[in-house]
Order: sequence, then structure tokens, then C-alpha cells
Amino acid sequence: MAEAAFGVQLRQSRQAAALSLRQLATRVGYDHSYLSQVERGQRPGSAHLARLCDRELNTGSTLTTAYQQANPQPEQAQATVRSRPTGATAPTAPTHSGLPSLGAAGHDQHARPAHRAALPATLEAIRHGLAESFKQSHATDEWQAVAADLAMAFSTTPPGELLPELAAQLQLLPAESPEYAVPATELSALVALTLTGLGQARAARRWWSTCRASAESSGDRLAMSLVRGWEAAAGLAERRPLGGLLTLSDEAVALATDSPSSGGVLGGRAACLARAHADRALVLAQQGLATTAWEAAEELLAVTAELPDEETSGLFGWSAYKVHGIEGQVCAELGYPAAGYVVLERALDLCPLESRVERAELELCLARCLMVDGEVAAGLALAMRVLVELPDEWHTQYLYDAGARVLSAVPGKELVRPAVRDYRELLGRRPYLNRTVGSGSSYAGAAG
Repeated sequence: MAEAAFGVQLRQSRQAAALSLRQLATRVGYDHSYLSQVERGQRPGSAHLARLCDRELNTGSTLTTAYQQANPQPEQAQATVRSRPTGATAPTAPTHSGLPSLGAAGHDQHARPAHRAALPATLEAIRHGLAESFKQSHATDEWQAVAADLAMAFSTTPPGELLPELAAQLQLLPAESPEYAVPATELSALVALTLTGLGQARAARRWWSTCRASAESSGDRLAMSLVRGWEAAAGLAERRPLGGLLTLSDEAVALATDSPSSGGVLGGRAACLARAHADRALVLAQQGLATTAWEAAEELLAVTAELPDEETSGLFGWSAYKVHGIEGQVCAELGYPAAGYVVLERALDLCPLESRVERAELELCLARCLMVDGEVAAGLALAMRVLVELPDEWHTQYLYDAGARVLSAVPGKELVRPAVRDYRELLGRRPYLNRTVGSGSSYAGAAG
């Protein structure tokens, strides 16, 4: 087995250098248990790990060559990512829907055959036709159920796999009918958020424009609030100017506050208010306005005081772990690591195990608190473990924004650490920028 061959070579080289697993892990900035799995052939490792081990074990390029021989295609894909200019995105063919091309699966060894990928969309189109023929009632309720299902899938499905399904549903949605404006708003918001996660910022902004138009045509103030709140959240990951994001969150608060207590939007008034107050708190904290940031966080707590611990309504809903996660981010931003540890550990306890990216982002925020607290080695080790162990198909712009904030918290005198340089290199991978949409990662398994 290829992974076992590389692992054996790594173990022999480590033992020849008279280093324990923990000693090597400390030198390369990886978790010792992860290295143990690589040596036993249970994890494939990565080209990044091989290069670091070559350096620390004085083995020239032996381990790098061994990894390339064991994983020739993934390494070729990684080289493509490294050669791409920072911020560049993989070219995509335009389609009539405005989404990235979904027909590139033939270039991906992990892709499903094209006819298998198209079959669910074809069946769904047939079903909608039958429903219309038989005058099925409550069609708007069904579309709201579709939006709710995809909102739940947002946290449990890799973005490259979710986007084709969103595209298929939007193509079937009778958007010319005003009564479908709210589910159109919700599905469009999911597309925009997914595109941001895939590093497609310009395409995402066009979808936010479409999303706002759908919300305005609905006349539903909660729908208008939902759009502004989630666009502000995406804008934070894109590092948009904070003044504009504060305006969006202020408008989201005002619209939700003036709305009826119930409405057709997923999550309802409480969730829209929670999103808006959360965005305000984060923007204000990043602006260094501690007093108003804490006030916004307290307003978030007031709105969500009666929320259940468990997630019940997907991306557009709120539960206790999301509130604790926002509190932790505010604490990290304002320099209160002790309080951050408490709320982030609580968030991780409550966050569903299947919400892999959300859990990874919470751990990166925890790593940031460690940095602020002066625990640089521990913070770097945690952050590197998160990025290395999370499979590539789950890597997103949101994840790497959280990872970059960890790096920004490294004290100036610690920037000379070799582990900081290695972490910066790891952040430069950004595999989602070279992803084939429709099949998860175009080189899944390239990283441990």
C-alpha cells in the first residue's frame, strides 16, 4: 500500500535520527498522534509534511520523493495550487445560471460519472412536472421545505458537492411567480455563501445582488434582514471594509426588529435578529470598539436566551453553540482569552460532530485565544492540526480566514519561529481555489 511505504520510510528516517515521535512532531508543528498514523499507513501524510521532515531529519529530498512516488496525482494537483497567484481562482466556463461550470467532472478521478450526477436533477424535474399536472397544493410550502433541507445540508455537505444541487433546484424554481420570492431568496443566499466558501468572491457578490432583489420583491422584511445579515457574515470572511459591513448588520437589525414575530423565512425573527446582532458584535470588535461590541453581544444573548442546545433549523436557525462561538470570537478579538476558552469549549461540546467545518473554525478560534494568551507553540500546533486533519473537500474561505486570524495574533517577537513559517506555508495551500465543482475536492486525500 502506497501510504504504508511512505510511512515506513518516515519511521526509519526518524529512528535513524534518534528522535521520538513527540520530538519530531514538535519540530515540524504537527500532532504526534497524526504522525503516528502516517507512520503506520493509516493516514497518507502530505507533501508539506514530507518536506518538513526532510529538513528536520537531514534526509535531503528522500521523504519528499517517497511521498511523490506514493501519491503522484495529488502532488501534481498541489503543485498547481502552489503555482497559482495568491487570490486567483480556477477558470470556470460561464453558464446560463451564472454558476461555475458543473460539467468538469471528467477531469477528476474522484468524480461521479456525468450521467449519475445528472440523474437526481432529471428525476426532480419530472417530479415537479407531475406535481404541477395534478395541481398539487401547497407548492410554496414544498419549496420552503427544499430550502430548509439544503440549509441543513450546508454544514454537513462539502461546498463543491452542495453547489450543483443548489443550481438544479434554482433552475426548477418558478422564479417568475412572486409567491416563490422567499424560497428564492433563501436558495440564492445559500448559493452566495457557498461561492464565498469556494473563494469565488466576485460571483458571490453578484448572487447577493440577485438575493436582495428577490427579498425586495417578496415584501417580507425578515427576508430582507436575512440577506443583509448573511451578506455581512460572508463579507467578514472576504475581509470587506468594516464600515459597509456594519451598515448591513445595522439594516438587518432594524428590518428584523420591525417585522412581525412570525414569518415565512427559515429561522424566523429570532434567528434573523441573532445573525444581525452577531455580525454587529464581530464588526465592532474588529474595529476595536469594545464597549459597543459587548453591548451587541449582550443583545445577541437576550435574543437567544431561550434557544435549545441542539441545532433544529439548519444554517438559517440558531442554537446555543452558535451563540457561544460568537462570544468566543469577540473575546479573541478584544483580547480576553480566559473567557474565550470557557465559551469556546462550551460551543465545541454542543456543536454537532457532523458539522465538521464549524467545529474546525471553533478550534481555530481557540488557537487564536492561545496566541493572545502567549501560548504560541500550543496555538500553532492546534491550528496546524486543524488544517492538516480536515480533508481538503471541507476547506473553505471561511476556514482560512479563521486560520489567518490565528497568524495575525502571533506576537511580533515570535514571528521568527520556524513553526510560524511552516504555518504560513500551510495557509498558502488554499485547496478550494483549485476545486472541481460537483465532486468535492479535485484531489481529495492529498493532505492528511
